Amino acid sequence: METRRLVLAAFFAALPVVLSFFPGSIPVAGAKLLPWQHMTNVLAGVLLGPWYAALAATLAAVLRNAFGVGTVLAFPGGIPGALVVGFAYRAWRKEWVGLLEPIGTGPVGATIGALLIAPAFMGRSMSLVALMSAFLASSVAGAIVGVVVLKALQRLGVTQVVIDGGR
Repeated sequence: METRRLVLAAFFAALPVVLSFFPGSIPVAGAKLLPWQHMTNVLAGVLLGPWYAALAATLAAVLRNAFGVGTVLAFPGGIPGALVVGFAYRAWRKEWVGLLEPIGTGPVGATIGALLIAPAFMGRSMSLVALMSAFLASSVAGAIVGVVVLKALQRLGVTQVVIDGGR
């Protein structure tokens, strides 16, 4: 089971990187928004649990930065949302918890990004309201797509083989 989770975490790290190139990210307020990252957070949070989902989001942020298709804001923009979905699924065992992903990305991620990451690593301050608005726009869309994809995978029976929820 551990090997399966590691392979899936690697897949969930690679997926948003590939989708950063096509269809691409949306440049807003100094960030490169990627709804696909939030979709992936929903899938990874439900299927792998909080820690492997956070690992996948971290690796995706590293790779996006290495390939020049992301900024350092990919770290606070992705990791908290993955954790929220993973812990929420662990608590409630309902797929709709994927819609909670924006709670981690918006208030938590945007605050960390605006107050810590942007000044320390980008050399400038950012408006918390602007960054939160941008992060929420990206994460709400991505979370909705993620729940729809998760439901489709369930109907196909794919998740029965994979689902673990971090147990």
